Amino acid sequence: MKGCVLGLIAPEESKTVHSLPQGESWSVHKFGGTCVGTCERIQNVADIVVADPSQRKVVVVSAMSKVTDVLYHLVEAAGSRKESYIESLNLLLQKHKETARALLVEGADLEKFLAKLEDDIRNLQAMLRAIYIGPVSGHATESFTDFVVGHGELWSAQMLCAAVNKRGLSAAWMDAREVLVVTPTSTNQVDPDFASSETRLFDWYARNPADTIIVTGFIANTPDNVPTTLKRDGSDFSAAIMGSLFRAANVTIWTDVDGVYSADPRKVSEAVVLSTLSYQEAWEMSYFGANVLHPRTTLPVMKYNIPITIRNVFNLSASGTKICRTTYESTDDEFRAADSVVKGFATVDNLALVNVEGTGMAGVPGTASAIFEAVKEVGANVVMISQGSSEHSVCFAVPEKEVKAVSKALEKKFKRALDAGRLSKIEIVPNCSILAAVGQKMASTPGVSATLFDALAKANINVRAIAQGCSEYNITVVVNQDNSAKALKAAHSRFYLSRTPLAVGIVGPGLIGGTLLDQLKDQAGPLKEDFNIDLRVLGVIGSKKMALSHSGLNLSNWRSTLKEEGEEADLEKFTAHLCCSHPIPNIVVVDCTASSDVPNWYYPWMRKGMHIVTPNKKANSGSLDKYLRLKELQRKSYTHYFYEGTVGAGLPILSTLQGLLETGDKIHTVEGIFSGTLSYIFNNFHGQKTFSEIVKEAKAAGYTEPDPRDDLSGMDVARKVIILARECGLKLELDDICLENLVPEPLRGCENVDEFMDKLPEYDQAIAARREQAEESDEVLCYVGVVDVLASQGRVELRRYPKSHAFAQLSGSDNIIAFTTARYKKQPLIVRGPGAGAEVTAAGVFSDILRLASYLGAPS
Repeated sequence: MKGCVLGLIAPEESKTVHSLPQGESWSVHKFGGTCVGTCERIQNVADIVVADPSQRKVVVVSAMSKVTDVLYHLVEAAGSRKESYIESLNLLLQKHKETARALLVEGADLEKFLAKLEDDIRNLQAMLRAIYIGPVSGHATESFTDFVVGHGELWSAQMLCAAVNKRGLSAAWMDAREVLVVTPTSTNQVDPDFASSETRLFDWYARNPADTIIVTGFIANTPDNVPTTLKRDGSDFSAAIMGSLFRAANVTIWTDVDGVYSADPRKVSEAVVLSTLSYQEAWEMSYFGANVLHPRTTLPVMKYNIPITIRNVFNLSASGTKICRTTYESTDDEFRAADSVVKGFATVDNLALVNVEGTGMAGVPGTASAIFEAVKEVGANVVMISQGSSEHSVCFAVPEKEVKAVSKALEKKFKRALDAGRLSKIEIVPNCSILAAVGQKMASTPGVSATLFDALAKANINVRAIAQGCSEYNITVVVNQDNSAKALKAAHSRFYLSRTPLAVGIVGPGLIGGTLLDQLKDQAGPLKEDFNIDLRVLGVIGSKKMALSHSGLNLSNWRSTLKEEGEEADLEKFTAHLCCSHPIPNIVVVDCTASSDVPNWYYPWMRKGMHIVTPNKKANSGSLDKYLRLKELQRKSYTHYFYEGTVGAGLPILSTLQGLLETGDKIHTVEGIFSGTLSYIFNNFHGQKTFSEIVKEAKAAGYTEPDPRDDLSGMDVARKVIILARECGLKLELDDICLENLVPEPLRGCENVDEFMDKLPEYDQAIAARREQAEESDEVLCYVGVVDVLASQGRVELRRYPKSHAFAQLSGSDNIIAFTTARYKKQPLIVRGPGAGAEVTAAGVFSDILRLASYLGAPS
């Protein structure tokens, strides 16, 4: 019937009676109370109506903002014999008078409206007075209440109609009670009578032909012509019904948001506006609390495939969200990934899980029926149901405020079964939330559920219950309410931000940390574009100051931001910020310090689901008990702990060792030159210069620590040896390492570096003698660390090696490590390369971050 012209008149009368032209020449608009809340906003609405190029228009309008609430209050106050209703009624009169005068200024339309307004107010006052002085307090009927609260729409429709007429567009206004016929139901809803409504619409249009019709939303009549309302979201429902009656081309719902979001933007700051939704997707999202149309709103338009568009009256440049009958073809493009098939996410908080469990339930007809009959008797609303195929238990979610009544009802209903042991328990799990993922294409796309649960697992969130219908329009999971926001952010970011969003916190923006930040700046763009890895540095903390960001620091000027805008350093606040201030589920803390204190945070960080990447040796070479506790937590959780940079800077030493162990090889020894500083010193110690002169040159070139004793003591190498030993399974403490200290014992107590450097030449002869002895045997001196797995020991010492040995072939500050194993027994596996310097160490840390991203789902 779309596009046809229908009338209720005989052919010979058609010259004098106007017929309703149903079809796509009509467009329907609906404006809510916020849209018409002031004179200026009504003017804006009138401009939108006039600017609409459609041939014919139906404009459904709500009462001015808060007016309906005030009208409900009037009835309640009068029924409770509170004289405040008089003042409230006068305020309504004043509000609408002032708005009309500002809107229309002067003229017949203004005088006509003001006369009708004052007449309505007088009638309302008389009726409310009758309620006020009635013999029984609070006896106002539902139909009386509906009659009173419908006046807000009557007034706003008349004002908008006058404003449109004033702009030169001829318009008529319709009291929807003359047309819409609905039948109230027992569920506080109404069912439209489309046949009767259509008949009345033809009659109305014959009397009031117009191409622009302003219609009151929310209100209607019963079949007995008793005023009523369309209940919750009534004006949206009015617009949909009008769209159906007029067979309109489209219905536009104007509101104060840009459209339907992929998640609640108040909870997920990076939620996006969806361009389209199917009717079914809109139902599912609204059921779970998303700010979408009420499911019944779509029913009238679905019959004629009329799309509904949600648009922002305050942002006309936004195209909004179109809700329509969408058919999805099974094309290759649509199977690229699960990311494109989930349209939105919603949460419902303040729920409790009820679990009825027992072996006596299996195979017994009527058990589930009896459970939900008991729930129905106490008037509780079941939000979600989950039952395993074994029928051993039934689990369902109800609002937490109703769970006590549900529990008592079930215990009473099943008392005999509980006493007899057929039911083992009725368990209540409080403080729960539902997370729902919605998308019509989920039914035909593999991997959606796996992607969702993977995102939740990697965010360290436990799922208590799951429900999914065979249509797969939604996947519903129950989580602890404390994790509700985190779960929503985790799921949303996994499907909408990138395959691998990663929030990064940098501890220690010194030489290595600063270099890492510069490398992140250079690579962040290519990583996101080419590998779908979204790295965002949300915090940088030094010893005195820290800089925090909710969306990501600008790495082009992080130094000035930290210096000029940084706040006092506080690791507790830094931790709280990384955990709670952003929508990204995957968090990594990068410790670039050499501090002994920062590693104390590793365990609590990992308990919070935060991953750790570090070149700091202190955690893995410190207390064995703390190390084992940390590794045990890593194994039992979904958190990762990467520390490649602790041994070889950017060299793949630990990953090589771990690869050998994981593939079943047996390690015999790990031996190597692990110090770039000592490698440089001994690679240049050929006799032309003294030992102290080479140490002085190395210090001047920046190869040593500010105090060269830190290098010459061998403690740094000993820490690397203990880390490797523990990776090989040896339970050694740092004190168990046999360490040769190259700092002459008398110089270990020097008060400062200058004193040490001045006195070091006094001991050149002793080490020169050792070099000469080695030279006589055609050997060189190398300062090495050794892990002897077979002997369960570690050593750090100055050794002699033949000049043909691989260790004797080094140059500069290179490191070299040899793995002798069951597989590499005759010819050790060698790893060689630069083992010191900010660039290569930072690159090693960066590599660990990317390895973490790969574990979290990034393409490798």
